[in-house]
Amino acid sequence: MDFIVCVKQVPDTTEVEVDRESGTIIREGVPSILNPFDEFALNEAIRMKERTGGRITVLSMGPPQAREALRKCLAIGADEAILLTDKAFAGSDTWATSFTLARAVEKLGKYDIIFCGQQATDGDTAQVGPELARQLNLPQMTYVERIEEIDERTVTCKKETDGGYQRMKSRLPALLAFISTPDFEPKIPNIREVMEAKRKTLSQWGVEELEDKDGDYGLDGSPTQVIRVFAPPQRGEGVMIEESPDTAVDKLIEYLESEGII
Repeated sequence: MDFIVCVKQVPDTTEVEVDRESGTIIREGVPSILNPFDEFALNEAIRMKERTGGRITVLSMGPPQAREALRKCLAIGADEAILLTDKAFAGSDTWATSFTLARAVEKLGKYDIIFCGQQATDGDTAQVGPELARQLNLPQMTYVERIEEIDERTVTCKKETDGGYQRMKSRLPALLAFISTPDFEPKIPNIREVMEAKRKTLSQWGVEELEDKDGDYGLDGSPTQVIRVFAPPQRGEGVMIEESPDTAVDKLIEYLESEGII
């Protein structure tokens, strides 16, 4: 079977800060990582490849430095990788991003499942996967935790819901958007796998390669724009009132009056 895995290189969210003056994320000096949800999806694709055989192609849209994330994907177990990078793609919102990915998927041609992370940790919109499915007119399943059964025509998944889990079945080809599980441990490639990754194909495509020069790319093709990013104001320290139930209310009222709140 042929699998496509869409991934994104994102800033390490543990070190991200927001410039309070400009309202933008400070990216300088912040290390980049493979989006954790995408890494989980890639590992699930590898698990399916081990069961069915076939090939895994990793697809990403981003700046040239995203090649580092793609090299990691190749070391983990992908067979080839393609980076969509072009000045024309700059400023893409989720719709323009899904449009660009869709053109690349169409150029690749044959595939059985498109694997995506449920969302990217730098935006948390969870829109690109479903929009990509819509662009390609594919059935989709979101919040997928695990593939349970797969054959040449269908795939059955365990899907998380607000009330628990559902078991869902879809025809192929299909798009699956994965969450991550608490017990997931990312694979750390060994030296041999890292060296083998350097011999695998890592291609770079721009608008010319996508054969649709007038498509909805970049800022011009984006119906939405991010005006400002800001961090929520820090909350003050709380006050603990340690009293018996009989006197706690009186103490609370006394405190509120002393602070001028009431």
